[in-house]
Amino acid sequence: MHKRTSQMNDVLCNKMYQSGVIAVLVIDEVKDAVPLARALLEGDVDIMELTLRTPVAMDALEEIKNNVPEMMVGIGTVLTPDQVRQVSRLGAAFSVAPGLNPNVVKAAQKEGLAFSPGIVTPSDIECAVELGCNVLKYFPAEPAGGLAYLKSMTNPYTHLGLKYIPLGGLNQDNFKTYLEFPPVLAVGGSWIAKRDTIKKNDWKTITDNARQASKVVKNLRGS
Repeated sequence: MHKRTSQMNDVLCNKMYQSGVIAVLVIDEVKDAVPLARALLEGDVDIMELTLRTPVAMDALEEIKNNVPEMMVGIGTVLTPDQVRQVSRLGAAFSVAPGLNPNVVKAAQKEGLAFSPGIVTPSDIECAVELGCNVLKYFPAEPAGGLAYLKSMTNPYTHLGLKYIPLGGLNQDNFKTYLEFPPVLAVGGSWIAKRDTIKKNDWKTITDNARQASKVVKNLRGS
């Protein structure tokens, strides 16, 4: 029987904190999954989120788990309880969603799957807390008001010890400022391996982007 929880445990949170950047990816072909994971690792990014925006994401998860076990793989854009069950069966390390659907959170609890819902208002935060979530995805970060809005919105909840993963509009030039805000656990790095770059199999650019991001994290948080 799985432990009933939708929280991310200390081990997972510590891993995300040290990594600082979670590569958020859209993969169109399964064959790209393993070389993509290896390119990210070469640039010292060892956590990735595969989004369920294409039908191959689940197969890509299996390929990476089987061939690049040192990469921590989660699944994003989890929108239904059925997807939660599929993700859990495949052994994803964590799952996230762009919004907050109580039915999806409860399904993750039932499966014992670490889950972070998307939030963008104080009401979202309170609903997430009521459901037992402790790490929340702030999305879409920059269009919603950026770091200034995040600080203002989360100030009343500081005593709860919640952590946030901003995603949306972040890039190599602005993500450091988010990491400097203590409640930010890590940022979602969709700029590191853009969909077109993956399609072109431009692994060098992806490695270079990952290395640049990881250097910023190391300078800020240590190795």
